[in-house]
Amino acid sequence: MWGASGTGGFRHCSAGPAHAGGGEGKAYRMVAAVTAEDGNSSSPADGAPVPRILFDTGTLDELGTASTGAVWRLSEPGRQLDANIVRIPAEQHVEAHAEPDLDVLLLVVAGEGTLVTSDGPCPLSEGSLTWLPHGSTRGLVAGERGMSYLTVHRRRPGMRIQPAGSHRDRGSGRPRS
Repeated sequence: MWGASGTGGFRHCSAGPAHAGGGEGKAYRMVAAVTAEDGNSSSPADGAPVPRILFDTGTLDELGTASTGAVWRLSEPGRQLDANIVRIPAEQHVEAHAEPDLDVLLLVVAGEGTLVTSDGPCPLSEGSLTWLPHGSTRGLVAGERGMSYLTVHRRRPGMRIQPAGSHRDRGSGRPRS
């Protein structure tokens, strides 16, 4: 069953309905407004970034069943987020694992499956939005139609080679004094 937490009214699951509201056959699409005069520029004259459509989740079926794993990644320069659209084939899974550093939002955009947590399984269906807090253990199992989902989290800093003797504070990215 869905249970309301005492703070903020968000919900967590322990077993029960896949989501509140929604239904079969809904199409979810990522949409953004394009504001540049040429309708497609990512860098107007002033250098400010421009919102734009990145991927149409309504086209997932056109990719065919051979396209699995990350079928789209946010790769815009200067971004502060990482995002992926991932496809898991029918009855396949992502092994249970823990993410020690990042909270992740997961939105099921097609199909259905199960979120496997330390509290037990949680059914997911199209439209289910799930928060995966850092430190939590989670795994995914796709249903008989497979499952496609969007994940969004804070961007991981890139690996950097540092000169010998250069120590950095963990998390701040600044040299220690």
